[in-house]
Amino acid sequence: MLRKAAGQEEKMSIRFYNPTGNGTRNMSVTDYSLLSKVEPERSLLAPIKKNSGRNSYGRITVRHRGGGNRRKYRIIDFKRSKFDVPATVKTIEYDPNRSAFISLIEYTDGEKSYILYPDGLKVGDTVIAGTTADIKPGNALPLTNIPVGTVVHNVELTPGRGGQLARAAGNSAQLMAKEGVYALLRLPSGELRNVPAGCMATIGTVGNLDHENVKIGKAGRKRNMGWRPTVRGSVMNPNDHPHGGGEGKSPVGRPGPVTPWGKPALGYKTRKHKKASDKLIVKRRNDK
Repeated sequence: MLRKAAGQEEKMSIRFYNPTGNGTRNMSVTDYSLLSKVEPERSLLAPIKKNSGRNSYGRITVRHRGGGNRRKYRIIDFKRSKFDVPATVKTIEYDPNRSAFISLIEYTDGEKSYILYPDGLKVGDTVIAGTTADIKPGNALPLTNIPVGTVVHNVELTPGRGGQLARAAGNSAQLMAKEGVYALLRLPSGELRNVPAGCMATIGTVGNLDHENVKIGKAGRKRNMGWRPTVRGSVMNPNDHPHGGGEGKSPVGRPGPVTPWGKPALGYKTRKHKKASDKLIVKRRNDK
């Protein structure tokens, strides 16, 4: 049975369960009352083949994946390349493939597409992409035409490739400065990064702001999301993990914790062959 949190108004973005058992004692769910009660647009659905973390050779490259509910992929317009054609927001919908909500928009010529739902957008609103669009949530412009200080999301890294930055629920980037052919952005991680000023970005913050505050509550709910259990290396045998073996609870036995393949697990730099991209990073997210 759902209940509202103490001190919260009737309209909430998170709902809690009554503690009828250990699974529901700390469980909370997103309040989906904002969403439109419609089926997804069939022309914008695509099948997804489950790989369970396996690559094209059948080898597991991402551990702890498998199972989960069946999903259909929603084709999202990350490019927003249909310039100067107004579109009306028809629905706000749930997307099982991402933490953010999505909105179905219909252009004046009849074409439909899904976009990431920005916080504050309502059904019936009009959105547009172009160099002269107004600075309001849902409109998409090149960074050159966006005022400094504006909060944006779905930002491109390369002009024409489609949005790659600030796409998760509640995320946004802030335009800090514009100089020459580059625009300086502060990303959700705290990283300061130069991006080509011709890249497209959407005004506003991605919706579903309270997604990070939802508590899963029980293991079965995580299994429904396609995640399988994680076993600690320290309880394995030494032939299965470098942390394994020993009598009782044994220490790691080496300078630092490592992965099952012996690579350092903490603070190990993994970026390679990205010198051109690294040059555009002004301040890294983990710099003190």
